[in-house]
Amino acid sequence: MTDVLIVGAGPTGLTLACDLARRGVPVRIVDKSPEYPRSSRSKGPNPRSLEVLEDLGVVEAVLAAGSPPLPMRKYRDGVAVADADPYAGSTPTPDAPYDRGRLIAQWRLEEILRDRLAGFGVAVETGTEVVGLTDGDASVAVAFADGSGADARYVVGCDGAHSRVRKLLGVAFDGETDEEQLMVCGDVEITPGVLDRGIWHQWFDEDGAVMLCPIPGTRTGWWYQSGPERDAEGRPLAPSPDGFRRLFAHHTRLPAGHLTEATLLSTYRVNVRMADRYRVGRVLLAGDAAHVHAIAGGLGMNTGIQDAFNLGWKLAQVLRGRADTELLDTYEEERLPVAAWTLDLTSERLRATLEAIRKPGGGLDSAITPSTTGLDRGYRWSSLAHPGGGGDVRSGDRAPDAPCVDATTGAPTRLFRVLAGPHITVLGFGAGAEPALREAAAAHGDAVRAFRVYGAEAPEPATAAALPKALHDLDGHAHAAYGIGGDTVVVVRPDNHVGLISDADDRDAVRLYLDALDGRREPDPMSVAGMVDGIRKG
Repeated sequence: MTDVLIVGAGPTGLTLACDLARRGVPVRIVDKSPEYPRSSRSKGPNPRSLEVLEDLGVVEAVLAAGSPPLPMRKYRDGVAVADADPYAGSTPTPDAPYDRGRLIAQWRLEEILRDRLAGFGVAVETGTEVVGLTDGDASVAVAFADGSGADARYVVGCDGAHSRVRKLLGVAFDGETDEEQLMVCGDVEITPGVLDRGIWHQWFDEDGAVMLCPIPGTRTGWWYQSGPERDAEGRPLAPSPDGFRRLFAHHTRLPAGHLTEATLLSTYRVNVRMADRYRVGRVLLAGDAAHVHAIAGGLGMNTGIQDAFNLGWKLAQVLRGRADTELLDTYEEERLPVAAWTLDLTSERLRATLEAIRKPGGGLDSAITPSTTGLDRGYRWSSLAHPGGGGDVRSGDRAPDAPCVDATTGAPTRLFRVLAGPHITVLGFGAGAEPALREAAAAHGDAVRAFRVYGAEAPEPATAAALPKALHDLDGHAHAAYGIGGDTVVVVRPDNHVGLISDADDRDAVRLYLDALDGRREPDPMSVAGMVDGIRKG
């Protein structure tokens, strides 16, 4: 019996599998497709997903395989009328190292994640379709289409908008489908040299639109058109290469023969739907299996990746007996409101974009706002968010990055490097935080990494070496990002969201919060912290 069976090997399922595997959780991941898809689909991770991928150890591969978002050129009647770069003037900041997403075909991102997963000895089992689920007291019995079966302590459905797992659970998928707003999609090739591959080309006319975005590292481009061809009765026709060529010639005013290849054709309907539950006993839902929405803003795949990152550490803590099963309830508590917000945002951005393209110079840049970066999504309402915080950062928020120096070695580092990995992080600002840091490290061992963060005062190397770990916030970026005024302890969850910001002398708050995430632990009696704790308890 495996601990977790993941159904669906898209970006959501692969992110979850990588996160669980690096935590040492036995995991299987299956997909009903007999082979890996080669369609481009999603255009790539947004800044928050890049932070997740950095934590998983694959961001360098993603950055190398993709490209920055391309500037957009808008045409009217075949003539270029405006250029726009939604990210012009945007730059990384100390607390947010990624100011824009990355353009990369979904199939290439999946390859990178599969390679990472293979490093943990786990491979996707293709051609494996789930047809039945029986949830028992201690496990889920899973039936496959070939007549075989398996048992898993938990099952996670990451199997897309038509999720078999969701349907087997009987979970409602409420919402609506707009049959009028149809879009035809595909991967196409254009005669080399005809169009600049450094531009996202967008043709808008009174009777429709065509959008063509080059795919990094290929000769292919993403093709989107605002509606299918229709027959004499107005019924939509199935997309075809010849139809693509006709519309290409009509909107671009270029010869139809320049569109030399059109594959992976499909019709897209705007669906706005959300599951009413994310967990039924030992079975959970993530990604498109739990929510679908308009493509405006590019949040579909990204919301799924971030679902998986929220869920992975919680499953691991429960499976290892370090947290009660109620911790899994916080997955729905935190992610369902984010999905509802995403449905509203993408629907509003779609309306704004459709309005913008009616006028010359309008285009898809209207879909992009600061909120589509994902950096402002937090869980302040969560039961895991201990009340409190300083400055703009509160418990539940995304944990900011900051450049620092390793106080022991003098080497430059960043808070994201400190946070990366399957552990809870405790940051102690000021000398008064040292007792809480020592207690946390002694009681929770490898599950917690505790760091004293020095401000302008650089510690002596011997002093730094005596602490659990020490960072020098040389330029004050960490103090500024977390709104630190006095001696303070910050607990950062394994998914890099702030769990607690507390006065350093409130050691009980720190202890109780860590116990909630990692089980009740007693300090090692042979450690300094253990001796101090024993004396304090009398």
